[in-house]
Amino acid sequence: APPGHTQDGGQETSFRWQCVEQPIGKLLFRRFLEGSAEFAAAGALWAEIEAFEQCEDAEREEAAKKLRSRFFTPGGAEHCGFLSAAATAPPTG
Repeated sequence: APPGHTQDGGQETSFRWQCVEQPIGKLLFRRFLEGSAEFAAAGALWAEIEAFEQCEDAEREEAAKKLRSRFFTPGGAEHCGFLSAAATAPPTG
């Protein structure tokens, strides 16, 4: 198995498989995030990133600005201070 992935009775137990690829696991994990004051911003960020991925190309720049100001900027409405500087840096190029 790849590093970080284990097999249990033939079922992969990685976070990605359980909480992203499996619909019920994803729903339950999102509800967990949204139901916790500590993790609500992370749940909102996840939802907004998924919405961003569905945006038309013409809408992406404006949507990215809103994401940065809401989640990545200290003092933003739902600042995700747990993210690294590299994760929140504006794209280059």
